[in-house]
Amino acid sequence: MDNNTAYTLHFVATTDFAGIKALYQNVARQSGDIARTEEEITEEYIRHNLDAAIARGIGFVAKADERIIGEIHAYPPIPKLFAHILSDLTIAVHSDYQGVGVGRALFNALLDEVKLHRHPIQRVELLVRQSNLKAITFYQSLGFEIEGRFQQRVRRPDGDLEADIPMAWLRSVASDSVKGKIF
Repeated sequence: MDNNTAYTLHFVATTDFAGIKALYQNVARQSGDIARTEEEITEEYIRHNLDAAIARGIGFVAKADERIIGEIHAYPPIPKLFAHILSDLTIAVHSDYQGVGVGRALFNALLDEVKLHRHPIQRVELLVRQSNLKAITFYQSLGFEIEGRFQQRVRRPDGDLEADIPMAWLRSVASDSVKGKIF
Protein backbone atom coordinates (compact mmCIF):
# COMPACT_ATOMS: atom_id res chain seq x y z
CA MET A 1 0.00 0.00 0.00
CA ASP A 2 1.09 3.58 -0.51
CA ASN A 3 0.49 6.78 1.42
CA ASN A 4 -2.46 7.61 -0.85
CA THR A 5 -4.49 4.67 0.42
CA ALA A 6 -8.09 5.81 0.83
CA TYR A 7 -9.81 4.81 4.05
CA THR A 8 -12.44 6.20 6.38
CA LEU A 9 -12.72 6.20 10.17
CA HIS A 10 -15.92 5.46 12.07
CA PHE A 11 -16.94 4.73 15.64
CA VAL A 12 -17.17 0.97 16.14
CA ALA A 13 -20.60 -0.61 15.81
CA THR A 14 -21.95 -4.06 16.55
CA THR A 15 -22.16 -4.65 12.79
CA ASP A 16 -18.32 -4.48 12.67
CA PHE A 17 -17.98 -7.76 14.59
CA ALA A 18 -17.01 -10.09 11.71
CA GLY A 19 -14.64 -7.55 10.16
CA ILE A 20 -12.88 -6.92 13.46
CA LYS A 21 -12.49 -10.65 14.08
CA ALA A 22 -10.99 -11.15 10.60
CA LEU A 23 -8.64 -8.20 11.16
CA TYR A 24 -7.39 -9.50 14.52
CA GLN A 25 -6.84 -12.98 13.08
CA ASN A 26 -4.79 -11.46 10.24
CA VAL A 27 -2.67 -9.37 12.61
CA ALA A 28 -2.07 -12.31 14.98
CA ARG A 29 -1.13 -14.58 12.07
CA GLN A 30 1.08 -12.10 10.19
CA SER A 31 2.94 -10.10 12.77
CA GLY A 32 2.31 -11.19 16.32
CA ASP A 33 1.98 -7.52 17.25
CA ILE A 34 -0.99 -8.25 19.46
CA ALA A 35 -0.83 -10.26 22.66
CA ARG A 36 -2.99 -13.11 21.38
CA THR A 37 -2.36 -15.92 18.97
CA GLU A 38 -4.70 -16.47 16.04
CA GLU A 39 -6.41 -19.31 17.94
CA GLU A 40 -7.06 -16.95 20.87
CA ILE A 41 -9.01 -14.52 18.67
CA THR A 42 -12.34 -16.03 19.65
CA GLU A 43 -15.84 -14.69 19.22
CA GLU A 44 -15.99 -14.15 23.00
CA TYR A 45 -12.80 -12.08 22.96
CA ILE A 46 -14.02 -9.85 20.10
CA ARG A 47 -17.54 -9.56 21.56
CA HIS A 48 -16.22 -8.57 25.00
CA ASN A 49 -14.01 -5.77 23.64
CA LEU A 50 -16.60 -4.53 21.14
CA ASP A 51 -19.37 -4.44 23.73
CA ALA A 52 -17.16 -2.72 26.33
CA ALA A 53 -15.96 -0.09 23.83
CA ILE A 54 -19.53 0.68 22.75
CA ALA A 55 -21.06 0.63 26.24
CA ARG A 56 -18.49 2.52 28.27
CA GLY A 57 -15.41 3.32 26.22
CA ILE A 58 -14.26 4.41 22.79
CA GLY A 59 -13.60 2.43 19.65
CA PHE A 60 -12.89 3.30 16.03
CA VAL A 61 -12.49 1.27 12.87
CA ALA A 62 -10.69 2.19 9.67
CA LYS A 63 -12.32 0.91 6.49
CA ALA A 64 -11.04 0.68 2.93
CA ASP A 65 -13.50 -0.56 0.32
CA GLU A 66 -15.89 -1.62 3.13
CA ARG A 67 -13.21 -3.88 4.63
CA ILE A 68 -12.02 -3.18 8.17
CA ILE A 69 -8.28 -2.52 7.94
CA GLY A 70 -7.73 -1.13 11.44
CA GLU A 71 -9.36 -0.98 14.85
CA ILE A 72 -8.63 0.68 18.18
CA HIS A 73 -10.52 0.46 21.45
CA ALA A 74 -10.12 1.32 25.11
CA TYR A 75 -12.52 1.40 28.02
CA PRO A 76 -12.46 2.17 31.75
CA PRO A 77 -11.98 -0.63 34.26
CA ILE A 78 -15.19 -1.51 36.14
CA PRO A 79 -14.47 0.00 39.61
CA LYS A 80 -15.72 3.61 39.72
CA LEU A 81 -12.45 4.81 41.20
CA PHE A 82 -10.96 4.17 37.73
CA ALA A 83 -13.72 5.93 35.77
CA HIS A 84 -11.24 8.64 34.70
CA ILE A 85 -9.05 6.07 32.86
CA LEU A 86 -9.26 4.40 29.49
CA SER A 87 -7.41 1.11 29.73
CA ASP A 88 -7.15 -2.24 27.94
CA LEU A 89 -6.18 -0.24 24.85
CA THR A 90 -5.64 -2.43 21.82
CA ILE A 91 -4.89 -1.39 18.27
CA ALA A 92 -4.67 -3.63 15.23
CA VAL A 93 -3.82 -2.63 11.65
CA HIS A 94 -4.05 -5.12 8.79
CA SER A 95 -0.62 -6.20 7.56
CA ASP A 96 -1.33 -4.78 4.07
CA TYR A 97 -1.97 -1.31 5.56
CA GLN A 98 0.81 -0.94 8.12
CA GLY A 99 3.17 1.99 7.69
CA VAL A 100 0.74 4.23 5.76
CA GLY A 101 -0.73 6.22 8.67
CA VAL A 102 -3.76 4.10 9.58
CA GLY A 103 -2.53 3.48 13.15
CA ARG A 104 -1.73 7.14 13.70
CA ALA A 105 -5.15 8.15 12.34
CA LEU A 106 -6.88 5.69 14.69
CA PHE A 107 -4.92 6.94 17.70
CA ASN A 108 -5.59 10.56 16.76
CA ALA A 109 -9.32 9.83 16.47
CA LEU A 110 -9.34 8.19 19.91
CA LEU A 111 -7.31 10.95 21.58
CA ASP A 112 -9.32 13.70 19.84
CA GLU A 113 -12.54 12.10 21.11
CA VAL A 114 -11.08 12.12 24.64
CA LYS A 115 -9.91 15.74 24.37
CA LEU A 116 -13.08 17.12 22.80
CA HIS A 117 -15.93 15.03 24.21
CA ARG A 118 -14.78 12.91 27.14
CA HIS A 119 -13.60 15.50 29.64
CA PRO A 120 -13.80 13.14 32.66
CA ILE A 121 -11.13 10.94 31.04
CA GLN A 122 -7.75 12.05 32.41
CA ARG A 123 -5.60 9.12 31.40
CA VAL A 124 -5.26 6.64 28.52
CA GLU A 125 -2.99 3.69 29.21
CA LEU A 126 -1.52 0.77 27.32
CA LEU A 127 1.10 -1.96 27.60
CA VAL A 128 3.79 -2.71 25.04
CA ARG A 129 6.47 -5.38 24.95
CA GLN A 130 9.97 -4.17 25.76
CA SER A 131 11.29 -5.53 22.45
CA ASN A 132 8.75 -3.57 20.39
CA LEU A 133 10.90 -0.45 20.09
CA LYS A 134 9.07 0.73 16.97
CA ALA A 135 5.76 0.77 18.85
CA ILE A 136 7.29 2.46 21.91
CA THR A 137 8.71 5.23 19.73
CA PHE A 138 5.37 5.56 17.92
CA TYR A 139 3.41 5.83 21.19
CA GLN A 140 5.86 8.42 22.50
CA SER A 141 5.31 10.48 19.33
CA LEU A 142 1.60 10.55 20.27
CA GLY A 143 2.34 11.88 23.77
CA PHE A 144 2.46 8.61 25.73
CA GLU A 145 5.12 8.33 28.41
CA ILE A 146 6.83 5.26 29.82
CA GLU A 147 5.77 4.73 33.43
CA GLY A 148 7.87 1.74 34.42
CA ARG A 149 8.29 -1.90 33.52
CA PHE A 150 6.77 -5.21 34.51
CA GLN A 151 9.73 -7.58 34.54
CA GLN A 152 9.33 -11.09 33.06
CA ARG A 153 5.63 -10.50 32.27
CA VAL A 154 5.52 -11.63 28.62
CA ARG A 155 6.44 -15.13 27.50
CA ARG A 156 7.68 -14.99 23.92
CA PRO A 157 7.10 -17.87 21.47
CA ASP A 158 10.71 -19.02 22.06
CA GLY A 159 9.94 -19.40 25.79
CA ASP A 160 12.05 -16.48 26.97
CA LEU A 161 10.50 -13.82 29.17
CA GLU A 162 10.57 -10.09 28.57
CA ALA A 163 9.22 -6.99 30.25
CA ASP A 164 5.93 -5.31 29.51
CA ILE A 165 6.21 -1.52 29.44
CA PRO A 166 3.27 0.46 30.84
CA MET A 167 2.73 3.74 29.02
CA ALA A 168 0.18 6.49 29.54
CA TRP A 169 -1.13 9.62 27.87
CA LEU A 170 -2.21 12.16 30.48
CA ARG A 171 -4.65 14.98 29.86
CA SER A 172 -2.87 18.28 30.27
CA VAL A 173 -4.42 20.25 33.10
CA ALA A 174 -3.48 23.49 31.36
CA SER A 175 -5.19 22.56 28.10
CA ASP A 176 -8.45 21.58 29.81
CA SER A 177 -8.84 24.41 32.29
CA VAL A 178 -11.25 27.22 31.63
CA LYS A 179 -11.10 30.15 34.04
CA GLY A 180 -9.56 27.97 36.69
CA LYS A 181 -12.10 25.16 36.35
CA ILE A 182 -10.66 21.74 35.68
CA PHE A 183 -12.97 19.31 33.93
